Amino acid sequence: MNTHPTLLRILDSVLVVVDMQGKLSAVMPEIDAALMHENTVSLLEAANNLAIPVLVTEQYPQGLGQTEQSVREALPNPAPIFEKTSFSCTGASGFMPALELTKSKQVILVGQEAHVCIVQTALDLIALGYQVHVVEDAICARKAEHKFYALQRLQAQNVVITNYESVLFEWLRDANHPDFKAISSLLR
Repeated sequence: MNTHPTLLRILDSVLVVVDMQGKLSAVMPEIDAALMHENTVSLLEAANNLAIPVLVTEQYPQGLGQTEQSVREALPNPAPIFEKTSFSCTGASGFMPALELTKSKQVILVGQEAHVCIVQTALDLIALGYQVHVVEDAICARKAEHKFYALQRLQAQNVVITNYESVLFEWLRDANHPDFKAISSLLR
């Protein structure tokens, strides 16, 4: 069956969790950070059920700390964590070889901050030939307008702006999918 090329496919997806560290989350609007964490955990649980690879980055962990505990606990095993000082994940040592090893061409981005690391990662990945999906309700920024304009900029550059429910249902494609009940239970 032919489907639209931007619909997510389980066998071609990789989920990338960008800099979801406690000290960074602490300076985000509290409601936005909580939503980002909750939706990311749902995506991670679904990725784990569906055997979708997950890559994680941490921006300068010596200063910003480790990945948020709730997110860390939801990570599938193994989920490599790449330390970085570059704002784009593509600049993290080992990240691109790990991404290439997944053989996935659809990259789903979640994390922070929308107008810095998410934008730079998405644009670099587009330039490298990847199809990039940014999950708008699983990213945040310190200021709402920064996220708003980041999403506009990304959309203008052919990045797919989506939400966590769309990702889950695109992965499933059909209510007859064997994991439908487990995945649909992740919706709040």
